Formats: sequence, C-alpha cells, structure tokens
Amino acid sequence: MNHSAKEKIIIAIDTPDASSAKRLVAPLAEEGCLFKIGLQLFTAEGPSIVRDLQALGARIFLDLKFHDIPNTAREAVHSAVRLGVDMTTIHLCGAPAMVSESVQAAAASKTLVLGVTVLTSMDAPSLEAIGIQATPEAQVLRLAEMGVANGLRGVVASPLEIAPLRQRFGSSLTIVTPGVRPAGSDHGDQKRVLTPAEAIRAGADYLVIGRPVTKASDPLAALNAIAAEIDSAQ
Repeated sequence: MNHSAKEKIIIAIDTPDASSAKRLVAPLAEEGCLFKIGLQLFTAEGPSIVRDLQALGARIFLDLKFHDIPNTAREAVHSAVRLGVDMTTIHLCGAPAMVSESVQAAAASKTLVLGVTVLTSMDAPSLEAIGIQATPEAQVLRLAEMGVANGLRGVVASPLEIAPLRQRFGSSLTIVTPGVRPAGSDHGDQKRVLTPAEAIRAGADYLVIGRPVTKASDPLAALNAIAAEIDSAQ
C-alpha cells in the first residue's frame, strides 16, 4: 500500500465519553490518520460518537471485534457499513461461516473487514489456558489462512507476526498492527510489541497507537514524531 506516514497511523481513542473524544480528535482530524473507536467509547456513547467524529473530518476504524453466530455478526457488519466506517473488526475464532458472511456484508462498501487473530495481550501460556496448544505465531497463521480462504482481505496481528504473515501471503493481505510503542514508552498490557519503525520495516500497513499520542502533553507533536519515525523506515 502506498500511504503517507500519517495515513498509516490509527490513533486509539480510548476515552470514557464523547466530549473527551472530540477534544482529542478535533486538532488531529485533518492530519490524515484514522481514529479507532473501541468498546469503551462505543458502549458509553453508541453510534452517535462515530457520526460526531466523522463530522470533525475523522476517518473511523470501528473496533468492536464482532464474534457471534453468523447471522448476528453479518448484521453487525451491515450496521458498521451503514455508519460509513473505513474499517471494522471480527474475531476470526468465530469460524468460517461467520467470517464469510461478515465479509460479504461489506463487499459492496468502502468498509474493510479485518479479522482479529490473537490479541496482543496474549502469549503462549494465555493460549494454553484456553485450550490452544500452539504458539501465537502458529495460531495467527492458522486463523489468517482460514480467513483468507473465506474472503478476508485484512487482519489484525501483533508486530511479531507481521513477517510470517508477509511470508505466507505476500502483499495481498492488509495488516493492521496494535502493540506498537515508540522507543522508551511504557508497554502497558501489551506483550508482543515493536517500535513504529520496526513494525513498518516488517511490513505492517497500519499501526494502532494509543497512549503514546493520546496521553502526550502535545498529541500533535507526538503524532508528528511517530510519523517522522515511520518516514525514516520507508
């Protein structure tokens, strides 16, 4: 994908209410990045927060990780499409029928359905605890292969799985990568991380970055610094 540095950045808006989200997004909305609305903000404010941020000029990644029976997941994706979001997510562990129907629900729209593979907060012991006897890398590749076989064109995967995904799928798959932390920043609850430059060099298309921007004293300066680091890696 041929995107500018800022167009590769997705800012995670993990705020508790609409007013704080709009204060954060307003000065950044025209910078070219996307903005991720997750469970906390969407549960607090509902679909109106998507429309409010779009009205500011923001492009939206609606990250609700739909995981349900195929009919319910399909209709949830239909709802996301009607909101005009650029991206939305499903859990690939929902199995082939759910993936296929979810992808079909967005087929005639601009909305890219991304399959969540293994959460970046998980590691091998976490997978073992839920009965999965596989490394994170093996599980990510297994789920991605199933997703692609059912029409999926993009996945969410940690930085450590970017290179294996590129090796397996080449440039045909859009890779959105959370767990990205600028050098020297706190990893928080992320267990599989890389810096922005490392993730771009590995082959990520988009980087999800939250607290290093949203908690910065000057979010625009932080965004510019991360974009400069991405530029240096391209």
